[in-house]
Amino acid sequence: MTQSKAKKKRMHVKRTKGKDVEKNRQFSPFSTHERLTKTKKESIDQNYTKHRKPNHSEDY
Repeated sequence: MTQSKAKKKRMHVKRTKGKDVEKNRQFSPFSTHERLTKTKKESIDQNYTKHRKPNHSEDY
């Protein structure tokens, strides 16, 4: 398989300077980014309130 340009650059730096840049990466056992997509329950709740017909008898 072919290698990406980034991997080729990393290998070149490791060969020439002896520095492994992959060791500088932060390791975390869990994902630290905040998810933007909703969960299934959140999307169901939103659709329930979005398409619910208003009950006007409670206003009085």
